[in-house]
Amino acid sequence: MTNNKRPEQMARIDNASLAQKFIQEQIAAIKAQVGDKKVLLALSGGVDSSVVAALLIKAIGKNLVCVHVNHGLLRKGEPEQVVEVFRNQMNANLVYVDAVDRFLDKLAGVAEPEKKRKIIGAEFIRVFEEEARKQDDIEFLAQGTIYPDILESGPVKAHHNVGGLPEDLRFELVEPLKFLYKDEVRVVGKELGLPDNMVYRQPFPGPGLGVRCLGAITRDRLEAVRESDAILREEFAKNGLEGKVWQYFTVVPDFKSVGVKEGKRTFEYPVILRAVNTKDAMTATVEDVPFALLQHITDRITKEVKGVNRVLYDLTPKPCGTIEWE
Repeated sequence: MTNNKRPEQMARIDNASLAQKFIQEQIAAIKAQVGDKKVLLALSGGVDSSVVAALLIKAIGKNLVCVHVNHGLLRKGEPEQVVEVFRNQMNANLVYVDAVDRFLDKLAGVAEPEKKRKIIGAEFIRVFEEEARKQDDIEFLAQGTIYPDILESGPVKAHHNVGGLPEDLRFELVEPLKFLYKDEVRVVGKELGLPDNMVYRQPFPGPGLGVRCLGAITRDRLEAVRESDAILREEFAKNGLEGKVWQYFTVVPDFKSVGVKEGKRTFEYPVILRAVNTKDAMTATVEDVPFALLQHITDRITKEVKGVNRVLYDLTPKPCGTIEWE
């Protein structure tokens, strides 16, 4: 990346016509850079990588090789959505890698948050490297780098960059979004025809649900996080909070408490609900969710999610709490 400064004359992309102009310019730039060579992309299903994928599909079609690694830490339905949107609808050259057991075996017994993050990051790079070596004639690596990544993290952001790849894989970078802010990326994604629930996806941590399954990850608690999160998102959407609340999710800690279900004592996990609003993620306020809705969500989670007998609502702003728990 030789020039990391956003051009001063570049207009903010805040409408469909400007997004179309940007798309056409980038298609031309990608074709000029790549020619008839192949490009590799780690496609997580997040906003940035999805928009890069849709843009490169328009520019070079099957010469884009998308690798989607399912590490078992994605939200409910997300791996299936990646396959449906990109392989089935956009006819992408998509490699789907089921690495769930591989990741969860590596994470077994690891409770320290930073160790979990490092294992997830390192294992992802190893899986991606293995898939990269299976491909022939790849000369370019596409990344979902956006302008705040450059401003905040220098020229490369680890979340997007598969920067731990060995030296012999000397890929040239393709970064068509590197001068865009997140809101501009969403406008472009919408114009490229991506579904709203992908374009407007909430912020999601790189280690995924691994940081919301507190302590050492177990399959039962991970499933409880995934299922309870799906219920929370569904109920927020039904009740007009989707798009109004900046981020909302569930957390399952590594302890149990006594409860009662159908007249019998239980010893099961609690689910913690978190819903916050922020402008810059440096500070955050807690969403004032109607109590009746909280009761309804509690009723659904305790009845529908296996191994759960309590639901709690986190009232802590940032500071002194952080947005995520780990």
